[in-house]
Amino acid sequence: MKIRPILAAALSLLLYGTAAACTNFIVTRGASTDGSILVSYAADSHALYGALYHTPAGRHKAGAMLPVYCWDEGNLLTEIPQVPRTYSTVGNMNEHSLIIAETTFGGRPELEDKTGRIDYGSLIYITLQRARTAREAIRTIVELANTHGYASSGESFSIADRDEAWIMELIGKGFADDGRGGNARKGIVWVARRIPDGCVSAHANQARITTFPTDDPENCLYAPDVVSFAREQGYFDGADADFSFADAYAPLDFGALRGCEARVWAFFRTVADGMERYEDYAMGHNPRNRMPLWVEPREKVAPKTLFDCMRDHYEGTKMDMTKDLGAGGHACPYRWRPMYFEVDGVEYCNERATATQQTGFWFVAQARPQLPADMGILWFGVDDAATSCLTPIYCSTTEVPECFREGNGSMLEYSPTSAFWLFNRTTNFAYMRYDLIAADIRKVVDAWENARLAEVEEQNALADASPKARRKALARYSTAKAQELFDRWQRLNGYLLVKYVDGNLKSEHADVLSFLDRDGSHRHWVENGNGKQIPGKIQFPGYNEAWKRAVAKDNGEVLKVVK
Repeated sequence: MKIRPILAAALSLLLYGTAAACTNFIVTRGASTDGSILVSYAADSHALYGALYHTPAGRHKAGAMLPVYCWDEGNLLTEIPQVPRTYSTVGNMNEHSLIIAETTFGGRPELEDKTGRIDYGSLIYITLQRARTAREAIRTIVELANTHGYASSGESFSIADRDEAWIMELIGKGFADDGRGGNARKGIVWVARRIPDGCVSAHANQARITTFPTDDPENCLYAPDVVSFAREQGYFDGADADFSFADAYAPLDFGALRGCEARVWAFFRTVADGMERYEDYAMGHNPRNRMPLWVEPREKVAPKTLFDCMRDHYEGTKMDMTKDLGAGGHACPYRWRPMYFEVDGVEYCNERATATQQTGFWFVAQARPQLPADMGILWFGVDDAATSCLTPIYCSTTEVPECFREGNGSMLEYSPTSAFWLFNRTTNFAYMRYDLIAADIRKVVDAWENARLAEVEEQNALADASPKARRKALARYSTAKAQELFDRWQRLNGYLLVKYVDGNLKSEHADVLSFLDRDGSHRHWVENGNGKQIPGKIQFPGYNEAWKRAVAKDNGEVLKVVK
């Protein structure tokens, strides 16, 4: 399982980089239960701090300049001319319900342009400030990258508005000196495909657009030189009709299949029939058995279903991360990096599932065509999706809740009022006894998300209010619910520590939801009957059977009890 050099740079980003190892799922209007378009995103990184970005709308004077900072590294790349008017954005959504998310596929490393001045993160957030629709966003991304030079490696974008959902894939052209110190090949090659209504799609750090129609501008857009440039570089020599963007610019290898395409397969198999036939592809054993770019779900997908698809660890498959010895004695579905290891000259891999411990933030964005554009919802959360919670943030909000605010803590500074640090504190405790603690957390997650999904339906009545009054009310609601979630998680954090401290398990009169919903928490726990708040009926769960057998096999002669 040696990694071919062509994807070494991309896989290095996947394993060690900042916001490079991400996952996007896309549900079109006709495929969702409520007629909305849904886009999910996990910004997975070992260095990314989970915060909610906000840029207010603005009007700008002629000659105004916009500084461009690299999203991953924070360094100033350039300044570009500002446009006369920009839109309000919150996270990866703007006030018109335009959504942009991404995953990095890397691709051919020689196509990176070190002289480029617009990175992939800047493409997202600048475009959200300047475009109202998905098609406008595609044009804006192309214009920015071609004008200022593209500073990142290969990238897949999910781009959606209230009517359409697209996948756009792009990569730079490398560097060729123009004789004046500039790049004669500045810009990108790219292709964008509209996902058919009624279908779902996904991408996860691997280019997925293969062949595409060249005569259907309603459903497919592309760079005029996307094929000819590949020919010039020696990446392709067939007929135009056989040209595959992914094969030319990001050829598959084992890492791309097992670490990336497998996540797409996990989503597809959850919502669509017939996906078991692609299991060998997802496992990296048969790259010829390629999955389609989109599939039709067996039934319409509810928002909560998509929330939960972001929590997948390959449960119920051969790659189930809770089943093998690596899961330890408490079925922990995480493997600490690096992903690859060698034993006696044989190379092995750990799985890279959709839910992962190093998530900075994640969301499910919901564009709702039946309501005003400013009523789109960014369901936002921080840290590991499997043990964290989404809360509704309306796309027109002009306030950022304190617990999600940029500057409230960082990856190098703990803050007691930061949701990112609170959720991490809770989840890292859960990793110790995952089968027990994560089950308690999940009860709280499901209760919260289901209650908020019902609640936002009640908020739809605001559609008849004036835009100013509606936006004020939606911002107030978004902020209040974020703070309510933070307060609830503080209480949950204390509950879990009391219940599971030192590897013990305290008995209780009711479950975690009862504890969180009532006062007098000391009456929640089973006492020893003496009225001194001393626990009674303490349990010692021990380890699961698979772990006990593994330990006995490894060191049984030493540990054996002699009669």
